[in-house]
Amino acid sequence: MLPLAPALRVQGAVRHPAASGRLKLNIVIDCRSPGFYPDRLRVGCGYPHEEEEMDYRKLGPSGTVVTAYCLGTMTFGAEADEAASHKLLDDYFAWGGNFIDTADVYSAGKSEEIIGGWLKARPTEARQAIVATKGRFPMGNGPNDIGLSRRHLGQALDDSLRRLGLEQIDLYQMHAWDALTPIEETLRFLDDAVSSGKIAYYGFSNYVGWHIAKASEIAKARGYTRPVTLQPQYNLLVRDIELEIVAACQDAGMGLLPWSPLGGGWLTGKYKRDEMPTGATRLGENPNRGGESYAPRNALERTWAIIAVVEEIAKGHGVSMAQVALAWTAAQPAITSVILGARTPEQLADNLGAMKLKLSDDDMARLNEVSAPQPFDYPYGKGGINQRHRKIEGGR
Repeated sequence: MLPLAPALRVQGAVRHPAASGRLKLNIVIDCRSPGFYPDRLRVGCGYPHEEEEMDYRKLGPSGTVVTAYCLGTMTFGAEADEAASHKLLDDYFAWGGNFIDTADVYSAGKSEEIIGGWLKARPTEARQAIVATKGRFPMGNGPNDIGLSRRHLGQALDDSLRRLGLEQIDLYQMHAWDALTPIEETLRFLDDAVSSGKIAYYGFSNYVGWHIAKASEIAKARGYTRPVTLQPQYNLLVRDIELEIVAACQDAGMGLLPWSPLGGGWLTGKYKRDEMPTGATRLGENPNRGGESYAPRNALERTWAIIAVVEEIAKGHGVSMAQVALAWTAAQPAITSVILGARTPEQLADNLGAMKLKLSDDDMARLNEVSAPQPFDYPYGKGGINQRHRKIEGGR
C-alpha cells in the first residue's frame, strides 16, 4: 500500500434527492488519524446549508460513513413525545446528519418505535440513515430478560428490528459488560448476527480497558467479526477514559462515540455555583440525577475552573458554551461521532452549530490544561505515566 499524504482534496458534483440540479462538493480526506485508511471527510455542499461543511467520518475501521455529530434519542418517548421526537429527527436530517443512536431500554422500547415510525414515513431519509441501537438491560422481569447471553440477545435483537421496522441494524451495541455471560458466547452470537444479515456491525458501550482488549483479541483469535466502536462517557469534566480506554480502542482499531459531551448540561453554563438548579432542565427536575448530580460537582473547584475557561473561549468566538465543549470533544483522537442529547429544536440547532467552530491551538491548549484528568496515584498518576515511556537514547 502506498503511503498516504496528510490530506487529499477531491472536487466534484453529485445530485441530492431533495434538491434540483447538481451540488458542488469539496471533500477533504484526513489521512493522519490512527487506523487503517483515511477516516475523516469534510464535505462542503450547497444543500441544505450552503455556508456549512459537512464533517463525515468512518464508523471506526469500517467502510460506513457517518456525520461527526450523532442524534441521541434517549429522551424519545419520555421527555419528547412522538411529534416532538419527529421534529428533532426532521431538523437533524435537514441539517445533513445521518446517524441515529437509540437503545431498547430507552422508554422501554418506545424510542425505537418512534424512530421506526419516522423511518417508515420518510423513505428518502431512511435510505441514508445509519441506525445504532443497544441491548443488554432489562426488558422484562425474568432472569433471562437481561444480559448478553445468546438467549437474551437473540430476543432483544429481534424485538429491536421489529420496533425499528428494519431488516438490518447498522450498529448493534452491547450496552454494558455482563459478568455472568462468557465473552465467547456474546461474541459468537454477534458474529452469527452479522453472518445472518441482522446487523452490519457491532460495538460496545461503557466497557473498561480490559473488557475492550479481551473482547477484541478473542474475536481476532477465533476469526469472528471484530467490534468497530465503543460508546463511553466523555467530556471536558470527565476525561478518565484517556487513562487507558482510549488507548485500548486505538489498539483495537475502534472508534469512539462519546455520550454526555456536555456533562449533563454543566458545560452549557446553565448551572450556577451554590444555586440549586430549578426549572425545566435535567438537574432542575432531579438535582441528584446520576453521575452529573449537582452537589458533588458543585463542590469541586475543578468544575468551575473548566466552566470559566469554556465561557471565556465561547465569548471570544461569539458562540455558545455548548458549541465550545462539543467542538473540543469532536477534535479528540479516535472520535467517530459525538452523540447529541438535545431535548428541543433550539438546543439541537445550537449544538449543530459546533460543526462550524474551529478552535485555535491556544483554545485547545487552555481547555486541555484546565480539564486534565487528575488520577489519584500510581499507576495512573505522573509516576506511572513516566515509567511507561522512555527516551530512545536511554538514560534516566
